[in-house]
Amino acid sequence: MPYIEQSLGQGEKLVRRAQFHWWYSAKAWLALVFLGWILIGIWIFFAMMIRKWTTEIGVTTHRFVEKTGLFTLSTNEIALQNIEGVRVTQGLWGRVLGYGHLRIEGTGIDAVTIPDIADPITFRAAIETARGGSAKV
Repeated sequence: MPYIEQSLGQGEKLVRRAQFHWWYSAKAWLALVFLGWILIGIWIFFAMMIRKWTTEIGVTTHRFVEKTGLFTLSTNEIALQNIEGVRVTQGLWGRVLGYGHLRIEGTGIDAVTIPDIADPITFRAAIETARGGSAKV
């Protein structure tokens, strides 16, 4: 069972899960193909793909959650009422292909930056919708 579902509290529901964009995997494959012969490409490929395979990103009715780790577990969790702002960064190709970075800034903690997720504007809207729902509770 995925970490986010395991960690849900009573009455808490998953609102939206973010997925890595296909371009993230394409960059890893390009590094393998073009740099693999000097071994750095193999390192880049596995570092990027292990991050993709072991990362869960989601927003629930109470919090934002990012879980990473293969052998160890590391989470960034921000309660929705503690989120000060969400920044979306999309370059030209990000706009064309539909991917971008999110930077979620919370009170009293460092910001969490998420790379190359698919449809970042919709994920940002899900955070804002969940924040609006938690404000009514």
